[in-house]
Amino acid sequence: MTVAPPEVGAALLAHAEPPEEVLAALASTSDGLADDEARRRLAQVGPNRLPEAPRPNVVLRFLGHFDDVLIYILLAAAVLKAILGDWVDFTVILVVAVANAVVGFVQEGRADKALAGIATMLSLEADARRDGEWRSVPADDLVPGDVVRVRSGDRVPADVRLLDSTTLQVEEAALTGESVPAVKEVAAVGADAGVGDRSSMLFSGTIVTAGRGTGVVVATGPATQIGRIQELVAGVDHLDTPLTRQLARLGKQLSLLILLMAGAMLVIGRVIHSFALDELVSAAIGFAVAAVPEGLPALVTVTLALGVQQMARRNAITRKLTAVEGLGSVTTICSDKTGTLTRNEMTARTVVTAHGRYDVDGLGYEPVGAVRVQGSAQRQDAVPGDGAPGDSTDAPLDLARHGDLADLVVAGQLCNDARVVRTDGRWGIVGQPTEAAIVVLALKVGLTADATRLAVVPFESSTKFSATLDELADGTRFVHVLGAPDRLLERCTTQRTQAGPAPLDAARWHAAIDELGAQGLRVLAAARRPAPGEDALAADDVGSRLEFLGLVGIVDPPRPEAVAAIADCHRAGIKVKMITGDHPGTALAIARGLGIVDVGEARGDDEVEVLTGAELEAMTNEQLRRRVRGVDVFARTSPEHKIRIVRALQSHREVVAMTGDGVNDAPALTRADIGIAMGIKGTEATKEAADIVLADDNFATIERAVEEGRRIYDNIRKSVAFLLPTNGAQSLVILVAVLLGLSLPLSPVQILWINLVTAVTLSLALAGEPAEPDIMTRRPRSPDEHVVSARSLALVLFASVVIGGATLAVYLLERHRLGAADAHAQTVAVAMLAFAQLAYLFSCRFLGSTSLTWRVLVGNRLVWIAAGALVVLQLVFTYAPFMNDWFDSAPIEPRDWGITIVGAVVVFLLVEGAKAVTRRVMRP
Repeated sequence: MTVAPPEVGAALLAHAEPPEEVLAALASTSDGLADDEARRRLAQVGPNRLPEAPRPNVVLRFLGHFDDVLIYILLAAAVLKAILGDWVDFTVILVVAVANAVVGFVQEGRADKALAGIATMLSLEADARRDGEWRSVPADDLVPGDVVRVRSGDRVPADVRLLDSTTLQVEEAALTGESVPAVKEVAAVGADAGVGDRSSMLFSGTIVTAGRGTGVVVATGPATQIGRIQELVAGVDHLDTPLTRQLARLGKQLSLLILLMAGAMLVIGRVIHSFALDELVSAAIGFAVAAVPEGLPALVTVTLALGVQQMARRNAITRKLTAVEGLGSVTTICSDKTGTLTRNEMTARTVVTAHGRYDVDGLGYEPVGAVRVQGSAQRQDAVPGDGAPGDSTDAPLDLARHGDLADLVVAGQLCNDARVVRTDGRWGIVGQPTEAAIVVLALKVGLTADATRLAVVPFESSTKFSATLDELADGTRFVHVLGAPDRLLERCTTQRTQAGPAPLDAARWHAAIDELGAQGLRVLAAARRPAPGEDALAADDVGSRLEFLGLVGIVDPPRPEAVAAIADCHRAGIKVKMITGDHPGTALAIARGLGIVDVGEARGDDEVEVLTGAELEAMTNEQLRRRVRGVDVFARTSPEHKIRIVRALQSHREVVAMTGDGVNDAPALTRADIGIAMGIKGTEATKEAADIVLADDNFATIERAVEEGRRIYDNIRKSVAFLLPTNGAQSLVILVAVLLGLSLPLSPVQILWINLVTAVTLSLALAGEPAEPDIMTRRPRSPDEHVVSARSLALVLFASVVIGGATLAVYLLERHRLGAADAHAQTVAVAMLAFAQLAYLFSCRFLGSTSLTWRVLVGNRLVWIAAGALVVLQLVFTYAPFMNDWFDSAPIEPRDWGITIVGAVVVFLLVEGAKAVTRRVMRP
């Protein structure tokens, strides 16, 4: 980390410099600062807290939700209604516009909440050395140069360069993504070390899990690593989803078309037919009212809202309506590993002794699972080659036959301070995750060591092992050692075999360590020696003549459901990329286990399987842009790297979803098209920055959410394709009437009625359409694809002509052939328009296939509810006296109903014929 101390002009890399030089650069000593100096520095650098982002004016935030072309169209329709004097209609339309703004206003504010979530992670008090004495001071008052101390359970109050440490380990998963606490030591590291490799540094907001340490504060407030993350969250622009962009484009196109057609109608009516100006203005207003799809914003909002409810039932909580559709258009999912693709619960997977190997079943900290001899399919407790007949493979191991395993587990269990607990039905741990994996292994084996601990040597980063002096139940005493395999092998001369101690085969053990490491396993080793008569134990007393007991391969296991979900994503044409703070070898092995990277996958010269943060740091944005699509695993990454990766993918027109649970994920979640946070293990900052929160922390929920998002988008496309011909047919009827010099078949208030009943009834029915069978085998749609495809546009235009033609034909038939009054003929025309829309609704249920099938009658009960509501409303419109007064309608005869029903059937058949033609000659 680069710091600029208040007394020194030159900056330094604190993690790469010796403690003495850091103290000198900060004009401090190991005795800390004087109170007066601390106050002076506090006035200069400011308090040690994250600044609150300036909040935009509430009124401006609310008005910003009207800045949308579709809302402009809605407001234009309201103004036209006011001009016509239809104040009730004006109020209704205005309420719809305001409701849209209110929904958006309530949903926004993610970045502000994310900053507040990060701020809650900071420490409230700190132990600082002031005037040569240790005292508790508010964490807000810390300044660069303060000397502080931390111990197990403390939250680090600022970014600190260690001066000394004792068995110090810090939980940094929320910052780096590492699932195992980081070991901290005083020694300087390389200047190019990433955040996760800076073992000489403690970072603000992280938790001390073991040991104690003293250090000098090098950065406070916004200058800390967590402060830099806050700046990234605040400075990241959130992108609109494809639907938002497509609806904006559609709104602009509709606006332009309406203006052009209204202008043409005015010119033709005035020049050709010499209509009076007031008549032309009235007709133009009627045309605009007919053409403006005022129900479209509400339709999209309701469809998305129903999708939100469905997503919630599937454990995906949506914080922003458009995120539902956006997830359905995702082409790439960038996922954090720890806690998202894996369980964040270290699990013993393989045990290796001199006598053989054992496979361990089960996942996480739940002590359920079998332990079996590797390669044994008949009996768990059958030693290879002993010919023992098999019982149940779920029977406990006979530890009398497998003394090698028993001795290793006893050593690991006794040289251990972790324990497994169950809280609210969930298994968890107290202590170190790797030690807890050994405890769970002992419970699976069914072994509980009976011994008294006499002395302990805690884990030190310099020795990389811990040791205990234990007295067993039979009175014998042993030193048990647990730690890094290479350090223990250096101290061993023998190995435990079935026949007793034998000379150590170091080459064999090193080969086994390499093999387990290549599988992405963290490897622990256990050893022991007899200790008769010993009562105390120090690190120097452990000795160098130990008996090597074996190895335990430990892994943060992939979620089984994540493996299936990733396969489903691949079938749906969605790429999955893993971005983690883990080491490259571990990350690659887990990616292969998850199916993100195929073991035999061919790679081009320009592609690698793993790209590290250091390699990414050395790349320009253009170099990363060229490489990013070919890399599936990114290791040792920082928050800045994650944002660069997301941006590089977006430069290829990818729609990117980012998942995660740590603070380090919040900036990238904000930048991604869709941010997805884990609800159980996720930090508050991450949840507030996300668009979608997974209530069950299950990656498989994402796959179900993608399916739901695709279904919703399909239904929006169907709804838009259904709604537009309503306006198209109405405007076409008025336009043709003006061009031919006819009286208007529909009055503006009757047009509003049709718009109202179709928006309230028919258009909402398609929101409940079930997913089509092939929905998760399609390729993701292009972000450039219009919400109204070429095929849909052709269908919309054809349906507008057919429905408008049928309406005009019925009006002319009633008016001129059957001699009906104008009100009567207009009422039949309204009925024709309504029932033609109902017939067209059934065609829109299957835009990509024929609706001439019995399936069009089943699968969506909302269709029949809407149809029934339409019939009832149309009967009220026709026969209720007050409706006759308001809308200039009139009662009609059964013959007229028969004409409209026959006309609706003809419309349905003609549209189905057009669908068949477009399927043959046009792409979807």
